[in-house]
Amino acid sequence: MRQFVTSRDGTRIAYETAGHGQAALIVLGALNARKSGTKLAKLLASKFTAVSYDRRGRGDSSDSASYSPEREVQDLAALIDAIGGPVALYGHSSGAALAIAAAVKLRKQVTKLAIYEAPYALDSNARKAAKEYYVALKAALSVGHKGDAVALFVRSVGVSDKQIQAMRQMPMWKGLEKLAPTLVYDSEVLGEGHALPAALLSRVRAPTLVMHGGAGSPAMRDAARAISEAIPKAELRTLARQTHGVSPSLIDPVSCVSYVSRQAVLNSVETHETVRLESGMRYQPSSVGRIRAQIRRDCQCFAFV
Repeated sequence: MRQFVTSRDGTRIAYETAGHGQAALIVLGALNARKSGTKLAKLLASKFTAVSYDRRGRGDSSDSASYSPEREVQDLAALIDAIGGPVALYGHSSGAALAIAAAVKLRKQVTKLAIYEAPYALDSNARKAAKEYYVALKAALSVGHKGDAVALFVRSVGVSDKQIQAMRQMPMWKGLEKLAPTLVYDSEVLGEGHALPAALLSRVRAPTLVMHGGAGSPAMRDAARAISEAIPKAELRTLARQTHGVSPSLIDPVSCVSYVSRQAVLNSVETHETVRLESGMRYQPSSVGRIRAQIRRDCQCFAFV
């Protein structure tokens, strides 16, 4: 059922919850509203209170006359107050950048962080392209050319002009145009030139899972590695055969082994006990190396458990 919470500046944020347990809040990226996370929310709901929401300016949420990434962090703070914290955060793409900022600002209110392919630019050419994209985006929106703004974005992520022309004829294009003004928000959340925010990342205190797709862009792989190296308590995971549009079933923590569970398995080396995890997996006493290899075969990632 749709609910609303009012953020500090008066913006109304629409959200839905499902399930019971610690709250796991889903923060999505560009051209996405809360309905895009429905499948993931259903998977999370078997173990958590899954929270999906419309970021400001999207779906059923309202917007403010001026924007700053800090206001989006305030939106998350209002949501956490409404649903009860602390929470785990999962962020995808530019939503990952927002989740990182929230984890730093809200500190103890965020106990776990999982992020997938935050699109930071590591080299000077990529940062230059990001700056040019932002300028062109603002220019298109300033004269009301929302379709051109959407085209700029999808072209920037590798969609050809021919494909864009076909997309413009589809019914979904009107919905994308409605979200076009929020593309500026996504770019500003990532920062000037979408440069890696090393100082900010070093201040993340929550245990963090950093993920990228094994079939995705090398730039995303390199960014994920850089992020994992900058966050003190981070672990890097490659999700095999995944691209930027990752399958929700691989993010679902019910099918994943947590750090705590993995530690229990490693402890079995000394106690000589067979460990049965909540997922149903069993691990026999063995060498640490063999156990780790077995876990990697059984699970692609760990998340909020």
